[in-house]
Amino acid sequence: MSIAVALLLLFAGLSEAAGRILPMTARRPGMSRPAVSALLLAGGLAEGAVFALWPPTAETLAELVHSPPPAGGGLEWTPALVAPLMLAAVLAFPLLGPLFHLLLFVGVGAGLAGPLAAATGLGWWSAAGCVAVAGVGLGVAVEAVRRLVVRISAPETPESIA
Repeated sequence: MSIAVALLLLFAGLSEAAGRILPMTARRPGMSRPAVSALLLAGGLAEGAVFALWPPTAETLAELVHSPPPAGGGLEWTPALVAPLMLAAVLAFPLLGPLFHLLLFVGVGAGLAGPLAAATGLGWWSAAGCVAVAGVGLGVAVEAVRRLVVRISAPETPESIA
């Protein structure tokens, strides 16, 4: 992976984290700027890592479906494939359109399906299925971790004695 692609994945992760964290912090007025910055950085690194794992996960699924290993160097992110992920910050804000956010990821996944089909010898639809399953699986895993972190970090409210 080139440095440019790694930086694009990091920026895409930061934009995705900003789209998810900033609305949350707007509802909690007591959060300090350093805490918000730390959340953005940690969330950006985690989202960037998930984005980076999407092609290898799809390729692994494709190898499970189609037993021969890929003939080429495998599926990798390119700047042209990563660039649409940069829009995630704008599209991830809940009021601006979760449907557009989903369509963006469908478009990026469709862009990954072609190179995966060429690298593994699968048909385009099979490759698209592998990309979709990998994306949904990674998304569910990240959402589970998010919910766990929120549950752990939520302040406990004392029970009222009545």
